[in-house]
Amino acid sequence: MSEPASQPTFVDRDPYLTPFSSTVSHRAGYARQVEYELTEGKTSLSDFASAHEYYGLHQTPDGWVFREWAPNATAIHLVGDCSNWGVEDAFALQRLNDTGDWELRIPGHALKHEQLFKLQLSWPGGGGERIPAYARRVVQDHHTKVFSAQVWQPPKPFAWQHGSPDAGSRMPLIYESHVGMSQEEGRVGTYDEFRQNVLPRIHAGGYNTIQLMAIQEHPYYGSFGYHVANFFAASSRFGTPEELKALIDEAHRLDIAVIVDLVHSHSVANELEGLACFDGTPYLYFHEGARGRHEAWGSRCFDYGKPQVLHFLLSNCRFWLDEYNIDGFRFDGVTSMMYHHRGLGTAFGSYDAYFGNTVDDDALAYLTLANKLIHQVTPSAITIAEDVSGMPGLCALVIEGGCGFDYRLAMGLPDTWFKLVREVQDQDWSMQHIWHQLTDHRPEEQTVSYVESHDQAIVGDKTMMFELVDAAMYSSMTKTAEDLVIDRGMALHKLLRLVTAATAGGGYLNFMGNEFGHPEWIDFPREGNGWSYHYARRQWSLRDNHDLRYHYLADFDAAMLTLITERCIPHGHAVRFLYADDGDKILAFERNSVYFFVNLHPEKSFTDYGIEVIPGTYRLVMDSDEERFGGHGRVAPGQTFKPEPVSDGNLLRYMLRLYLPCRTALVLKRT
Repeated sequence: MSEPASQPTFVDRDPYLTPFSSTVSHRAGYARQVEYELTEGKTSLSDFASAHEYYGLHQTPDGWVFREWAPNATAIHLVGDCSNWGVEDAFALQRLNDTGDWELRIPGHALKHEQLFKLQLSWPGGGGERIPAYARRVVQDHHTKVFSAQVWQPPKPFAWQHGSPDAGSRMPLIYESHVGMSQEEGRVGTYDEFRQNVLPRIHAGGYNTIQLMAIQEHPYYGSFGYHVANFFAASSRFGTPEELKALIDEAHRLDIAVIVDLVHSHSVANELEGLACFDGTPYLYFHEGARGRHEAWGSRCFDYGKPQVLHFLLSNCRFWLDEYNIDGFRFDGVTSMMYHHRGLGTAFGSYDAYFGNTVDDDALAYLTLANKLIHQVTPSAITIAEDVSGMPGLCALVIEGGCGFDYRLAMGLPDTWFKLVREVQDQDWSMQHIWHQLTDHRPEEQTVSYVESHDQAIVGDKTMMFELVDAAMYSSMTKTAEDLVIDRGMALHKLLRLVTAATAGGGYLNFMGNEFGHPEWIDFPREGNGWSYHYARRQWSLRDNHDLRYHYLADFDAAMLTLITERCIPHGHAVRFLYADDGDKILAFERNSVYFFVNLHPEKSFTDYGIEVIPGTYRLVMDSDEERFGGHGRVAPGQTFKPEPVSDGNLLRYMLRLYLPCRTALVLKRT
C-alpha cells in the first residue's frame, strides 16, 4: 500500500476541523486503499496509468494493433478509409477476455497516415458507430460536420528542442488563453498563429505561465471546450498535434510553462462523438440513472468508483504529460466532482457541508490519486483546482491526508470585485472587506487570485473594463477625449489588478486581452447570434494603436508583473497588513520590504498622510497614476522618503508621510 498519512496533518492547522478528523483520516485511508486495489501493491501508480499505451491504435514492427474496452459489445469492426467504410471480416476485433477487452491486429500497411476510421459496434438489441475512446486524433468533415478518428503516424516524429521550465519553483503568473479566439479576424485561430502572434505578447507582458483552454477535442465549439468528447485528442480545429507541440516547445524556449484545462468533471452527452452509450450501455464510464446525468450542464458524470474509469482518467493525466510535455493542469469543475449535489444551490456556510453524506468519496480519492500521479510523473508540474466550495484539505499534501492540489482558484475574489463595481458606490467601499477578500484562504492553501477570468465575460456579462466604462469605451478611449468615466475606469482597472496581484497567496491569473481592458464580452458562434465570430476574437489592434488609451493599461500590467516578479514575491514572501481606513478609503500593506499605499477614494487626495512603518529609506518604484500609464502624473517619480520619529509616551513610532492622490497606488521599496 502507499504511504500512510503522517503527523501533523492539515487538520492540526485548523481547530474547526478537529470534530471531523476521523472523516479526514477515513478519506485519506480510502484513497490509499483504492491505490492499492488498482496497483495490487506490485507497481507504481505512474506505471498503472498507462492505459493509453495498451488501448487505442498503435503501430507495431509488422503492422498495427488496435484495442478497445467494450464489455457489452457482441461484435466490433474497424471501419473507415481502409475498408471503404464497409464492415469486413479482416477488420473484425476479437474478444480477449471476460472483462470486455477487444483486439485487432492488422498486418502490413493496411492503415496509412491521415486515413479516417471509426468503430462499428453491435450489442444486444442494437448497434452503432463510435469513435474509439482512446483516439489521439479526431477530425470533423467540413461539409458533413461528422467527426471521425484519424490515423496519425507522421513519417517524422516531432523533435523537442527545449526543456520544460520548473513551474513548481516560482509564482505562476498565468495568462489564460483560448487558441481559437486568439486572433483578431472573425474565425477560428490556429496553434501556429498563437505561437507566432500571441506567445510574443505573453512573454513581453511578463507572464510566465499560459493556461490553454479547449485543448481536449469537443464537438461543439461554443462549449468553450468544456464538453469534451475525445479525452486523448488535441482539438483538430486549431491544427495538428505537431503544431500544438511546436507551440508548447516555443513557450518553453521563452521560459513559459504550459498548463491545460483538464475536464474530468463530466463528458459530453453525444453518443456518436463521445463516450455516452459507447457499448450500448449508458453506464460504461458513467453512473447509471439520474446520478450519471448533470442536469445543469446537459452532460454525463463519470463513475469514479469504477476501476476502469480510474484507469482511463489517470492514464489521461499521464498522456498529456508524456505526449505533449505540458507542465500541469487546471482541473475544471472540481466542486461538481466532489459533491453529489454538484455544488448547485449550496452556500457552504458551515463545515458540515464538507463532511456530510453529500460528499463523493470516490471522486475525492480520484483527485488525490491524480495529484499524486502527476507529481510522480513530472515533479515540477503544478495542479490547480477550480473549486468554489473551499473544501478543506484540497490543497494539502497527500502525505498529510489532503488531495494534493498545488493551488485553488480564488473564485470568490472576482465576484467581490464585480459586485463592488456594479452594486456599491465608490464612496461606500469597505477597505476592511476588500482586505479580507484578498487574503482569505485556508492555512494549507495557495490560491490563484484574479480580477477576471473568461468566466466573468461570457455571454450576458462584461469584461471588467467594459463594466467600468460601458458605452464611453466606444467614444472616449482616444487620448484626445476627456471623460471622467474613462478616468475612473482606467484608474480602478489598474488598482484592482495591482492589489490582487500584490496580495496573491500563490499565483495570479488574467484572461487573454483583459490586461489592456478588452471591451464587451465573449460569445462563441451559435444559433442565437447567427453563428457570428464577432465576440469570439481578440482585438489586439486596440492595444497596438497608440492614439488610444488601451496600451496604457497593458503597459501598466507589464510593469506590475515586473514589480511582482523582481521585487515583491520572488521567494514567496507573505503579505503583511499595515493599515486600512474605510472613511479615507486608504489601504496599506507590505511584502518583502515593498510597501503598497492605496487611495481608493473617488475624490479626496491627501497631503502628508501618515502611516506607521519601520525606520529606513523608502524609494518610490511605481505609481499607478504615472503619465506613462495614462494617469495624471501628480506625484514626482523616483522620490525617496524617510519616516519621521514620533514620540508616543515612552514609545517611539515612525510615521511615513505621503501625498496620496485619489484613486492612486504608490509602491515604495524600503532599503
